[in-house]
Amino acid sequence: MSNIVEERVRWTTSDLMLLPDNGLRYEIIDGELLVSKSPHWHHQTTCGEIYSALSVWSRQSNLGRASLSPGIIFGDEDNVVPDVVWASHQRLAVLMDSAGHLTGAPELVVEVLSLGAENERRDCEAKLKLYAARGVQEYWIVDWRLQQVEIHRREKATLRLVATLLADDELTSPLLPTFAAPVRQFFV
Repeated sequence: MSNIVEERVRWTTSDLMLLPDNGLRYEIIDGELLVSKSPHWHHQTTCGEIYSALSVWSRQSNLGRASLSPGIIFGDEDNVVPDVVWASHQRLAVLMDSAGHLTGAPELVVEVLSLGAENERRDCEAKLKLYAARGVQEYWIVDWRLQQVEIHRREKATLRLVATLLADDELTSPLLPTFAAPVRQFFV
């Protein structure tokens, strides 16, 4: 009987610098390289609508800032690019490095599902676990095909599904006082 030991390559943030700038999105979760193609048109417009709603509210409330596709470098083996994030001014001042990347968890992360089972598994499982472990307070998983938003909120040390909102529902959050948006507006 032979003992086969399988060693997998552990990718790091510095390895990303060696990859080509070819229109693909490269992310690392727990040392595993994840590659995805440019997203679908509806994926991108959904991201834009969510960002727009959060940005308008942020300017009115002056509580923080929203961003589209920021880099988050949690560590050498966890480097991701979520679709939309929101961070309070206080947290943003601590998290942003000189290169303009976040180095820790913003309060809110939004991922819009990309086509394909592997992409959905990445957002619904791997990223959910990563964001929970790193301290994200709220995580929205948005499905533009079904026109729904899953809301995961921090309970103790994890992110728990607290609601699945459909197009006719209104999205509010204790994290974002006075923020209210009809879910339908994200899917124009």
